[in-house]
Amino acid sequence: METTDFRSLRISLASPEHIRSWSYGEVTKPETINYRRLRPEKDGLFCEAIFGPTRDWQCYCGKYKNIRYRGIICDKCGVEVTRSSVRRERLGHIELAAPVAHIWYTRRVPSYLGLLLNISRRNLDRVLYFAQYVVTHVDTEARERALKRLEKELADAEANIEESIQSDIGDDTGEAQGRLAELQEELDTLNERFDEELQQMIDEIVGEAKVMEQTLTNLQGKKATEDYVLGDSIVVEMDQKVGKAHLVMVQEVT
Repeated sequence: METTDFRSLRISLASPEHIRSWSYGEVTKPETINYRRLRPEKDGLFCEAIFGPTRDWQCYCGKYKNIRYRGIICDKCGVEVTRSSVRRERLGHIELAAPVAHIWYTRRVPSYLGLLLNISRRNLDRVLYFAQYVVTHVDTEARERALKRLEKELADAEANIEESIQSDIGDDTGEAQGRLAELQEELDTLNERFDEELQQMIDEIVGEAKVMEQTLTNLQGKKATEDYVLGDSIVVEMDQKVGKAHLVMVQEVT
């Protein structure tokens, strides 16, 4: 092809589908030449089945060795019988486990890939390192379906959460009411016990006061031979003359 046969040149990125359509086969091994036979390694970077024969009109295994077999693909080695010059034209491909880009085309200034894709080098690095992604096509119908599905899932999740909360509240309320009833019952029991003990103490004090009242009545106008105590209080001290005031003090208790 002469250089004057074209007026313009367009450079663009080839999609994986285009590369596979141009390719004559997949390279699966990193080897180039077999060190024993000094021939291209099968499925390697110089594979004859992919790029063409190294010798004109001869396949790799030697089954076909003449121009009359031109165009035939050997059923043993898979090499097409043709000229060796096709090795300069044919293209093979490598299936990558993850997308990669050469640093020469991304990190230099200006970035070749950034110019072709019309994005900044910073965003290009984020895409290459899987921190972001580029949306090339949006299916509006699928998007609407996905949004409706997500809204339905969200509504169902909210309903389930609300139902679970109400159920937990009901369980907690029932448990709290049961505990409150137990505490109220314990309080009533304690009050009854307190009332009984208080009444018993009052009865004992009143009994002691009646006995002391009778004793002081008999000793009225006389000196006490000992201290007369009611509860924690001394009513009449020893050698003190028993009077009406002492009886009134005891009667107030009864």
